[in-house]
Amino acid sequence: MELPELYADIILPLAIRSVYTYRVPNGYNISLGSRVTVPLGKNKYYTGIVFRIHRNAPSYDTKSIIVSDETHIYATKEQLTLWNWISGYYMCPLGLVYRAALPSSLKLSGNEQELTEKFAYKTTLRYSINPKIDIDEKSKELKKYKRQSEVFDLLVANGALERNKFERTQLPALAVLEKKGYIIAEEKKLDRTISKDSISKKMPLLTEMQSGSFEKIKKSFSENKPVLLHGVTGSGKTEIYINLIDRYLVQGRDVLYLLPEIAITSQLITRLADYFGERIIIYHSKINNTIRAEIYLRMLERNRESVIVVGVRSSVFLPFNNLGLIVVDEEHDANYKQNDTAPRYNARDSAVILAQIFKTNIILGSATPSIESYYNAVNNKYSLVELTEKYHGSNNIQYIISDVLRASKRGEKISHFTSELIREIQSTISEKNQAILFQNRRGYSPYIECQECGCTFFCSDCNVSMTYHKSHKSLVCHYCGKKESIPHRCTKCGSNNIKPMGFGTEKIEQELKSLFPEAAIDRFDLDTATNNKQFRKIISDMESGKTDILVGTQMVTKGFDFDKVTLSAILNADNMLNIPDFRAQERGFQTMMQVTGRAGRRNTEGTAVIQTSQPEHPVIVQVRNNDYQGMFRSQLMERHRFLYPPFCRLISFTLKNRNKTILDHGAEVFAKELRHVFGRRLLGPDIPAIDKIRNEYICEFLLKIEKEKSFSEAKKIITGLVDKINRTDTFKTLTVSINVDPQ
Repeated sequence: MELPELYADIILPLAIRSVYTYRVPNGYNISLGSRVTVPLGKNKYYTGIVFRIHRNAPSYDTKSIIVSDETHIYATKEQLTLWNWISGYYMCPLGLVYRAALPSSLKLSGNEQELTEKFAYKTTLRYSINPKIDIDEKSKELKKYKRQSEVFDLLVANGALERNKFERTQLPALAVLEKKGYIIAEEKKLDRTISKDSISKKMPLLTEMQSGSFEKIKKSFSENKPVLLHGVTGSGKTEIYINLIDRYLVQGRDVLYLLPEIAITSQLITRLADYFGERIIIYHSKINNTIRAEIYLRMLERNRESVIVVGVRSSVFLPFNNLGLIVVDEEHDANYKQNDTAPRYNARDSAVILAQIFKTNIILGSATPSIESYYNAVNNKYSLVELTEKYHGSNNIQYIISDVLRASKRGEKISHFTSELIREIQSTISEKNQAILFQNRRGYSPYIECQECGCTFFCSDCNVSMTYHKSHKSLVCHYCGKKESIPHRCTKCGSNNIKPMGFGTEKIEQELKSLFPEAAIDRFDLDTATNNKQFRKIISDMESGKTDILVGTQMVTKGFDFDKVTLSAILNADNMLNIPDFRAQERGFQTMMQVTGRAGRRNTEGTAVIQTSQPEHPVIVQVRNNDYQGMFRSQLMERHRFLYPPFCRLISFTLKNRNKTILDHGAEVFAKELRHVFGRRLLGPDIPAIDKIRNEYICEFLLKIEKEKSFSEAKKIITGLVDKINRTDTFKTLTVSINVDPQ
């Protein structure tokens, strides 16, 4: 009996909600995850990924696959499962997940005749001694040729060496020896693991408390539960991670070590390399497309040695082979959530699903866990393991809550520093120690203002004031990147009395140089650390003690471990607490604990100065008392009262259009359609503080879905309603962005 025709569902790199089904021609040997070229419409061709193979003929006439790549798989079964979950949970077309998951060099442009490969491996030449020659005889013969003898002896000693291991002056000798037939050159793919020739350390010894936590983690893993490791700042969570990683590598299994930001990777990788050598692969957005593609293809190899991938959120999309362990460090960090473009996924939550797909273990670590994760732990969804003592015998931090209003009234404030902070900085540098100062705003001043009429200067494309950057004498919009020269006169009243107002990291750096001319001061923000080289230099100078004072934005809070830092300071705590967001106080607590935790990480006592005009604010008191439990309980009560996560799920909607009339009309129709189904659960429309970005007007809605309600059913209804609005001619130009679990 003849079998029915074979069909394949293909993921195309387009913002379409479903896969397209194509007929598989006789003789085509396609597989799940392989690449194919298919026609779409009259004259368009796309390269897609095979998502499913079946014999269920669709109800419509199907076109045939034109070309298939039968030699390679570009997405594993586990990846396709994760892509499908992300697409469904975050309400994102599967094609956009595919576009985010694969490096751009591997997403091909198809045509009718062929799959045109855009990617090619970078290669190098590897030289070795020709096994057919007599080494002793040739070695004697070459004694009269200094360079040739030198190169020959190097290869005899090392067995084989890549071209980049030789000095430039030795390259001509390499060519001569190859021509003589004494050595052989073979083309070899460049290895994109880190360069570390040997492992220099044994596994770190664990303290009694760490050992107890380590055993609890292993027990929880045997019960197949995610583990939340709540360890106070400086408690030595990384030492536990290293010991766990070793167990899985010995078993021949891969490890994924997730970090929220690239900034953390440099210092951590140096530590990991001492234990695991060249088994570390680094993966993040600053790596060029060619290297990303090479790493991706290497990960697809089934017979390779097990590796540790250290990377940011996009690392969850890599094709792991035998994944044994996932570590999500600083699990509370909002950077794990992609908010800007689809798929708007949370890498932490996606990693939990990835662990389920592989039936493997996952540990989430933080000194200040997110409310949702800690709630999962206390309700037994996760196992909770706590580290309450600092590692290395670190001392507790002495907190100084510095009241800026009181200091101003008493004349005890110089510029943006209270006398208490100035005294602590002076004491720190005189004792040859280091200080970290945190100000969560880069640039010189947040805005410039006319002193006669109060006019401020806004970006013409975004409804936001432009930030003054003194170093390049310009105003910059931090939303669209637009730059403008500083006006000499006010555009409203003509006055030339224009002054910068407020303060950012650049201004703080300048003022510190005036106050402490003898100190070496550096700045760590997006303006000074624009590439890996600058990242590494700033961190290296701190580690070596060249820098006395480091001023920075959120980047300085990210898990760094500097031996000589004894002072950390928050220059404006109020900025973090006075934000109209239900997560503001949780985030404020987390940030302040992270900043203050940079001080006193070894045997020296640390001091933390928090400048605030609200010294009795509950969060300030909780930070001073290191009271995570108090913060958790108070926030949980607030969220239960007003129905916010973890007691409900949130979906936010952002509507955008260049025409404000169309936006307002669209928002009215959108609200009417959704309220008809969801009633008072829908909040909005709200006009955000910055209601125009890149010449598009913006309004927002927030939908609350109670935990006991069907989330999947709610999403189906929403998808139908949004599609209905998008099909309306009036709203064809209206953009509706959906964000599930917004951060």
